[in-house]
Amino acid sequence: MRDFPPISRRGALGLAAAALPSALLASGSAAAAGRSVIGGERLARSGVQVDGGAPDLPETNSLSWVVADAGSGEVLAAYNAHRRMPPASTLKMLFADTVLPKFDRSLRHRVTAEDLADIGAGSSLVGIEAGITYTVEQLWLGVFLRSGNDAVHVLCSMNGGVDRTVREMRARALELQANDTHVVSPDGYDTPGQLSSAYDLTLFARAGLRNPDFRDYCRTQVAHFPGEHGSTFEIQNTNRLLGRYQGVIGVKNGYTTNAGNTFTGAAERDGRTLLVTVMHPESGYDEVYKEAAALLDWGFGATGRVTPVGALVPPLSELKSSPTPRGGGEVSATTAAKGSGWFGPGAEAGLVALVAAFILAIRRRPRPRAVAEGGRRRAGGGNRSTGRTPERTSAPSTEHTGRRRRRPS
Repeated sequence: MRDFPPISRRGALGLAAAALPSALLASGSAAAAGRSVIGGERLARSGVQVDGGAPDLPETNSLSWVVADAGSGEVLAAYNAHRRMPPASTLKMLFADTVLPKFDRSLRHRVTAEDLADIGAGSSLVGIEAGITYTVEQLWLGVFLRSGNDAVHVLCSMNGGVDRTVREMRARALELQANDTHVVSPDGYDTPGQLSSAYDLTLFARAGLRNPDFRDYCRTQVAHFPGEHGSTFEIQNTNRLLGRYQGVIGVKNGYTTNAGNTFTGAAERDGRTLLVTVMHPESGYDEVYKEAAALLDWGFGATGRVTPVGALVPPLSELKSSPTPRGGGEVSATTAAKGSGWFGPGAEAGLVALVAAFILAIRRRPRPRAVAEGGRRRAGGGNRSTGRTPERTSAPSTEHTGRRRRRPS
């Protein structure tokens, strides 16, 4: 891996970094006010959005979900697609999409105690120890299989630190038009102000799966991980649909005390790949997987029988005029991407330029060393909201998706 020559970009980098939080705040305010139409106007509405002639949807009790075609970008059905809630470890999809392309998978890194500092109490851990050398591939397996926050922090250290990584994740979210997302902690650990949506998480999965390494890691079921004194131990993927649901290819699950269960899954059948995101089922750890599987079944069964209600928008860098999505969708990719109520035309152009300048500045710097909107409901033939806000515990956040070990002192 070659090193990029040092070049003075402090002015451009500082300008972009200072402006990004303001842009995120503006987008977050728009979402809270119900004005988000990224992906199409119907996705901004509350309640279930589905074509009137579609097959009956399965019964669900999640606060938000999305079913989409990964290839065409068509959103086949959704429930509160843009509702902003804590994402838990599903945010690691954005972390991987942002950082994974930077380091060759064979690169080796000897972990230090500083690499493992400031990991949140109760975090899910894969079991990384200071003084042991790991390959980048092993670190990513720790991220995807065991949702290891320790692996995330080591990769952040290699990337120049947590703060730098958070800035890059925010920039990447803007580039993907994931305007419901505000990143505070790169590992998805419960942190005040950290939010995303079912729509945005689906965007992250779609973008990540275009990277063969991302796709390979998230579909791996079992791996051997380095231990002390040259030993290894087995780690297994905590995604419960892997090996159990026909055609599943990933991608990421998560749980924290505040967020509850979240999951984004992808499955492929007969050359068609569907994405489903389920956020915050009201009860049961397995419910997030049961609902995801049921929605995937519905999506594959609805092939050719449903008109899309929206679209997964392309990244800003790829945005250009395009025809109406396959299947007679209501919104073109360009119209869905522009939306209304987020930014005016001039502001949008300025934001695109700002993000581009920020990313360019980062790439030219020296390479570093080797809830908000609740509502309970029942879904199915008739979905309804009771207007009650779910209770959230104030106890310390706890990830339940990984092997727990004490942090090095």
